[in-house]
Amino acid sequence: MKNIVTVVVLGTALCASTPLFAAEKPSDAVSMAQIMELLKSQQREIDALKKQLAATNKQVVISEQKIEATADTIESVATASESYAKIADWADKTHIGGYGELHYNDKNGSDNQVDAHRFVLYVEHEFTDDVRFFSELELEHSIAGDGQNGEVELEQAYIEWDFAKNHSATFGQFLIPIGLINETHEPETFYGVERNSVEKNIIPATWWEAGIMLGGEIAPGFSYDLAVTSGLETPTSGKDAYLPRKGRQKGSKATAEDFAYTGRLKYTAIPGLELAATLMYQEDIAQGMGGDDASALLWEAHGVYQVGDFSLRALYAMWDIDGDEAEGLGRDEQDGWYIEPSYKLTPRLGFFARYSEWDNNAGDSVDTEIEEWDLGLNFWLVENVVFKADWADQKNGEDSFNLGLGWSF
Repeated sequence: MKNIVTVVVLGTALCASTPLFAAEKPSDAVSMAQIMELLKSQQREIDALKKQLAATNKQVVISEQKIEATADTIESVATASESYAKIADWADKTHIGGYGELHYNDKNGSDNQVDAHRFVLYVEHEFTDDVRFFSELELEHSIAGDGQNGEVELEQAYIEWDFAKNHSATFGQFLIPIGLINETHEPETFYGVERNSVEKNIIPATWWEAGIMLGGEIAPGFSYDLAVTSGLETPTSGKDAYLPRKGRQKGSKATAEDFAYTGRLKYTAIPGLELAATLMYQEDIAQGMGGDDASALLWEAHGVYQVGDFSLRALYAMWDIDGDEAEGLGRDEQDGWYIEPSYKLTPRLGFFARYSEWDNNAGDSVDTEIEEWDLGLNFWLVENVVFKADWADQKNGEDSFNLGLGWSF
């Protein structure tokens, strides 16, 4: 016990006489307050780092959301772009056009008329470089329906296939390759308000059928067309008996007991010159509706020559129809021809004269031939818009004065 007291006393004395950190200077001493401040500072830095980390994590989440939204947007844009590309590709390969005619006709012996004669829309589409579709839908005389003057007609709807270089095949409903205006009859491409009487009454234009046609170039400037199609079904009695124009079936549930076979050769090797000849044969032009078979042969030849502002067109067409019924009516032979010179005074203004003869009863001994003089002018407002005026003088027929407006696009 004594020893313990002695150690305590000595220790107390020693502590009283000697500082605790005798080796250090007072300025180097670290106080408890300083340590606590250091710890607090470190805690603040830790808290700040935590906040910064939390903000960074939030920013990462936002960035991920933005990236995901951007990816969705890019995918949507890509899908839309693909759709737009398809639409643009379709539009690039699809063509829309048409033509129309408005006429005023002042005819002796009948009422004067204003007629929205034709309104036509056509659509063409290229499936590939070798396969195409073409169509024409026509409204005639403005209003169609029961008791109305007009008709709605599908004039053409066919597929064209280039099966070899410079050779193609046509499948569907198309215009017969004959004459000058049957295939090309936009109003700005010909003179006269109405289509000429010979091609209208003898050929008869506009004439389309359903079938198959091959065409192409045999040599430079020398081409051919070969077609097998539905044919005419002419009436066998009444005033329209065996008239080719009245036999057009227009592809409407057309009787197909006898097909028609058409061949054409065309020469265009000389600039400004076109020469062509067409033969068409049908075993029975009445499709079995008559008392006897009435085989029919139509042949047509035409020429066009243009030099500078002068142009000359000429055409001849003739039907040879077998059968006692047609012969008894004088319609076993039907023919017609015309010649048409024209001259352009300016690029916009042109004049023409046309002399025509035709006879749908040429096999009869009675003189039933119709002669017609046409004189008139065309004024092209622009290339595809034309105003027309003409005067027609018919022998054994009716005279007329005609005005017209036509366009195509």
